[in-house]
Amino acid sequence: MEQQSSGKKVLDSFERAKLGLQVFNMPFAEAEEVIDAYVSQGDYDPACVELFKEQLDTQRHIQEKSVELLSTGTQILRLVVGAFIKNIPPSSSGNSSNS
Repeated sequence: MEQQSSGKKVLDSFERAKLGLQVFNMPFAEAEEVIDAYVSQGDYDPACVELFKEQLDTQRHIQEKSVELLSTGTQILRLVVGAFIKNIPPSSSGNSSNS
């Protein structure tokens, strides 16, 4: 593990990945507890830990917004297709031949 000038350990990429997988589907408060429990076992730099938590929170925010965007896109597509179908001229069922 790397050490900063403060002499405390930082979360390396392996640890961040491991923690990220553990807390992937957890609510943020629960994920924060898991992270705090993990870092309490070592002398980790608090700024590094807070940065990881912020990154995790940002990732969750992006995921939430992407779900909203997908939902909005689906609604827009549904409206466009519905409007298109309503505006299709009815096919003529009669055999009218103009000679």
